[in-house]
Amino acid sequence: MAKKSSEKRIDVTLECTECKRRNYITKKNKVNDRDRIELKKYCKWDRKHTLHKETR
Repeated sequence: MAKKSSEKRIDVTLECTECKRRNYITKKNKVNDRDRIELKKYCKWDRKHTLHKETR
C-alpha cells in the first residue's frame, strides 16, 4: 500500500535563540498547532540546552 501524502503535517525548521543557527528540522500538525512551536533542544555549538523556535 502506498502512503497517503497529507498536507496537515508540514516540515518546520528550528532555530537556536542564542547562536541563531538552524539546527533541527521536524514535523508539526498544521491543524492542531497553529502557532509557532518552541522547544528546548541541545545546541552543539553552545554545548547546552537552549530554546529553539520555529522559523519560516
